[in-house]
Amino acid sequence: MGGTNIRTAVVMDDGSRLVMAMGRTPVADGPAAILDGCEASLREVLAKAPDDVRAAIVGIGISSPGPVDPWRGVVVDTPNMGPTFKEVPIAPELGSRLGLPAFLERDTNVAALGEMAFGAARDCADFIYLTVSTGVGGAIITEGRILHGPDGTAGELGHTPVSMEGVCSCGAIGHLEAFVGGRVMALTAQEAVTAGKSPFLAARAAQKGLECIEARDIAEGEDAGDEACSAIMERGRRAFAVACVGFVDGLNPTRIVVGGAIADAQGDRLLGPARAEVAATAFRTPRSRVQIVHAELGKDVGLAGGHPLVIARLGDPAWRGGRATTHPANG
Repeated sequence: MGGTNIRTAVVMDDGSRLVMAMGRTPVADGPAAILDGCEASLREVLAKAPDDVRAAIVGIGISSPGPVDPWRGVVVDTPNMGPTFKEVPIAPELGSRLGLPAFLERDTNVAALGEMAFGAARDCADFIYLTVSTGVGGAIITEGRILHGPDGTAGELGHTPVSMEGVCSCGAIGHLEAFVGGRVMALTAQEAVTAGKSPFLAARAAQKGLECIEARDIAEGEDAGDEACSAIMERGRRAFAVACVGFVDGLNPTRIVVGGAIADAQGDRLLGPARAEVAATAFRTPRSRVQIVHAELGKDVGLAGGHPLVIARLGDPAWRGGRATTHPANG
């Protein structure tokens, strides 16, 4: 479930998607309409599935923008879904409507589970997943499990500070997303056009409108030799490399798996500098272990990841009624 589309699939044990459906997310119509849209999409793929497959389905895995409370199955407050989409119990509601156990997780965590089960993190129990797209998302897998933190918000790696300047889309200063997230890069590009610093982007703005400038235009401007575009892209790559050093030193991952539209388009132009920076400046022991690799599952990663999400939580009461309150030991 995303701010633009609702996508559903019947996912088999090998991660393949047998039948799929997609529809627009009715954000403007509010939470009830979005839940109805999710239900309709789920029923569509169920109706398309062969009888024997439909009879064998054991649960529903739900991927949503965060923050979420995965223990209660509640989307807490995500800006992608409109201002009224707060404290929505999507997993209990859809589970009740479909008569199946349903489990909710933040979209980047679901993607990490998908890559661990079927993609670039197969047989890897300690890794970081990063998605570089409109924003920068992340997930931390340690000993084969998602690191949630006490509030379920751990892994928001796009909001790791890498600088004392640069305004992130969340409003804070110096976050990684402020430099390599597509939304903020586009704003930086628009400022370059207004300041008369980019002939290439000025021409694009004349064709499609200033507000329609996006990260793809900046990348194409760099390839065309535009200095302002090159500066924006290079600043993003540098910020990403610096952040990866911090992730390696602080979390000691075996792999950093990188997906998302910008990462897919940039390829080794993004990952290469990160590998070089880690090799040059990270602590010797963790840098000798880590691999920085491309994600493998593409846009279907959130669908594929629904399978290991369900299998891991099916029958575990911890994912039905809320996380138990814990207190630090005295002394």
